[in-house]
Amino acid sequence: MRPIGERLLVATHNRGKLEEIGDLFGPFGVTVIGAAELGLPEPEETETTFAGNARLKAHAAAQASGLVALADDSGLAVDALGGAPGVFTADWATTASGRDFNVGMARVWAEVEAIRAPEPRLAQFCCTLVLAWPDGTDLVVEGRAPGRLIWPGRGTQGHGFDPIFQPDGVDITFGEMDRWEKNRRSHRADAFRKLVAAVFP
Repeated sequence: MRPIGERLLVATHNRGKLEEIGDLFGPFGVTVIGAAELGLPEPEETETTFAGNARLKAHAAAQASGLVALADDSGLAVDALGGAPGVFTADWATTASGRDFNVGMARVWAEVEAIRAPEPRLAQFCCTLVLAWPDGTDLVVEGRAPGRLIWPGRGTQGHGFDPIFQPDGVDITFGEMDRWEKNRRSHRADAFRKLVAAVFP
């Protein structure tokens, strides 16, 4: 696998996601910078798969910056809802005044209640990472964090839909979990382990 250099551009304007990825790359001597630092716009996510959206973002950032760029697309897939909201997870939290993840979480729970989905209401967070080079080549890896939905949500750590998701093997939600513990268990961490195995063999 080709080297990525000492600086890696992460194609996101999400500060929480940037910090999480920075923590993961820290031990490898790679400095992570965000798209906002370079004034790069966020391209519209027009694809219908996690891989499609991550590829779109990674290649746009690599072409615009000349740096190796990493992008992810991630979301919550609920078994009883046929994998929804999936690639549209952030859209479920969209309101007239911007994203409100309390609205998104309430919608997810309302949907599973409406169909009387049996307990446990299984779900998984999914993450696809795409590492793109300026010459157009890329590496794609996928990660998963299986678990279940809980209601009402618990915890103020993390971000997004974390308060209603309890990962397998523990009795607390991602919203209650210390960030370092979450970084070991998350869907992004699972994908990152696969990325590391390919890039830093």
